[in-house]
Amino acid sequence: MYSFGTRRPGTASAVALALLISALAGCQGGGTTSSPSSPEPSTPAGSRAHVLAVKIDNVGPARPQTGLDKADIVYVEQVEAGLSRILAAYSSRLPPVVGPVRSARETDLELLRQFDRPTLAFSGAQAKLLPAIAAAPLDPLPPEKAPDAYFRDNDRAAPHNLYLRPGRTPHATTGVNAAEDIGLRFAAAVPGGRAVTGRTVRYPAARFTFTWSAGQRQWLVSMDGAPARTAEGARLGAADVVVQYVTVRPSAYQDRWGSTSPYTETVGSGSAVVLREGKEYDVRWSRPAAGSATALTTRDGERMTFAPGQVWFVFAQK
Repeated sequence: MYSFGTRRPGTASAVALALLISALAGCQGGGTTSSPSSPEPSTPAGSRAHVLAVKIDNVGPARPQTGLDKADIVYVEQVEAGLSRILAAYSSRLPPVVGPVRSARETDLELLRQFDRPTLAFSGAQAKLLPAIAAAPLDPLPPEKAPDAYFRDNDRAAPHNLYLRPGRTPHATTGVNAAEDIGLRFAAAVPGGRAVTGRTVRYPAARFTFTWSAGQRQWLVSMDGAPARTAEGARLGAADVVVQYVTVRPSAYQDRWGSTSPYTETVGSGSAVVLREGKEYDVRWSRPAAGSATALTTRDGERMTFAPGQVWFVFAQK
C-alpha cells in the first residue's frame, strides 16, 4: 500500500510499478466491438461506455465501503486465504468518492477484457504481475499515476483507508450503463423461474447472502452474516444477482506473505443462477474468448433479461 500523508519511501513493488507507468506512456491499445444486430454479443459492445473499474477492499475493517452502491456492476472474487474482494465497474454515473481501494489480481485482467480499454484503479500489485498489467488492454490508474485523485482517511487504519476521487482522474464517463455495454438486456422477465426468498454463496472464509425485499424491490446484501450497508447507513441492495459457477484454481502469483493468489476462470462456459424480482432462474453462461462478453441464456436457449438497476456477479467454485 502507499501513503500520501507521510510520503514514506516506496517498496520494491512500488518502484516496479513506477517503472510500469513510465513504460505505459508509449503503449497503445484498443478493443473489439460486436455487431449491434447480434442477439448474443460475441465481443464486447465497448464502443460506447468508458468504464472505470475500481478494486475495492472487502474485509471487515474495510466496511462499509464508499460509492459501491453507485456501480453499474459489482463483481465478487475469491482472493487469498479464502477471503473476497470486489471489482466495481462504473460508467453510467461516478460517485464523488470510492473505496477503500486495494491491489489488483490476475483475474481482473481477463475479466476486464469484456470492456473496451477500461480504466483500472488499484492500489498496487504483486511485482511479478506488473508486466501482465502493462500488456493488458486497459489504462492502469495506481496512486503514482494520479496522486491528486487518491487520499487516506485518517479515521481508518491502513491498508483499509485508501480512497479514490473519480472526478480528479483522467476518466470521463459517457453515461452509458456498463452492464448494457457488455450485452445485458434490461427488459421484462423471461417465463419461468422459482420463487425464492434468498440465496447464500460461501467462500472458504467469506459468505454472501442475498435476501429478497418486496418492499424495496431489491436483493438486500449481507456479508459474513451482517447486513451490508452504504457509507450513509442505508442497506446495500442489488436489482439482479448472477451466481456464476466457475473454476477457481491457483495462479502463478503470490501475495506479500507467500500465499498463492486464486485465479478465477471467466472464459469458458457453465451454469449460473440469476436472482431477479423474487425468483431464481437456472441459466447457462458462455464466454468463448477473453475478448468476448459473457452471454447468459435460459435452459430453453432464450436470452436472459434483467430488472433495471445494479447487477452483482458472484463467482462461485463449481
